[in-house]
Amino acid sequence: QVQLVESGGGLAQAGGSLRLSCAASGRTFSTYNMGWFRQAPGKEREFVATFSSGGSTNYADSVKGRFTISRDNAKNPVFLQMDSLKPEDTAVYYCAAQPSYKVLLITRHGAYNFWGQGTQVTVSS
Repeated sequence: QVQLVESGGGLAQAGGSLRLSCAASGRTFSTYNMGWFRQAPGKEREFVATFSSGGSTNYADSVKGRFTISRDNAKNPVFLQMDSLKPEDTAVYYCAAQPSYKVLLITRHGAYNFWGQGTQVTVSS
């Protein structure tokens, strides 16, 4: 059974940092594109950052310069370092994986095959 499990969420103050991790089981994701998405209450799920199997990264404009995505292709295939957090970063954050051939759709949440259950990030002002 394929599973992605996020951890590292919690409560942070504005300007603070959190580091999210995504652990994988049931499959090796080294050849997959990996992404982080988030969904705030009443809003659609949105792209945050992606890391392709080929090593390319993408960031949403809203997090560029503050968030860093990385991966080690082992049990924890992807991380999201979140610095200079803002209250508008409050959301449930999801880890996701898609086959490498979908790279042209890497920022589209509908193009991902596997999802974690999400981890809550709350940033207080």
